[in-house]
Amino acid sequence: MGVRPGCLHWPNEKTKSMNSWLHFAFLLAVEPPPADPPSPWGSLIPPMIMIAVFYYFMLLRPRAAEDRKRKAVLDGLKKNDRVVTAGGIIGTVAQVSNDGQEVTLKVDDSTRIKFRRSSVSSVLTDEKDDAAKS
Repeated sequence: MGVRPGCLHWPNEKTKSMNSWLHFAFLLAVEPPPADPPSPWGSLIPPMIMIAVFYYFMLLRPRAAEDRKRKAVLDGLKKNDRVVTAGGIIGTVAQVSNDGQEVTLKVDDSTRIKFRRSSVSSVLTDEKDDAAKS
């Protein structure tokens, strides 16, 4: 009941080398084991950084520049400047308080109104003044 000589199952030198060659070819054909799946944070962080940079350059930086200009205008208020308040009142600065927080506007010959300095929206120049009169 043994295995007959010449049968494919009979271990001899030829079949041993063929088996090792087939084993090597099989190892080359097998796909490598799958790598660990990438972290979801790796695909989310670059877009989040891009959104933050976009937000800074499109919203925060221009707003800060406007705030600096407005602060410079308010700090430079002096007597006889023509200004427009947030409520739309046009007047001339008659007095700036000692602490610099209040401004007295001369609206008419006999009308003076006190405002907070922060309620002054803009200072009128000659060009703006000409446009307001027309």
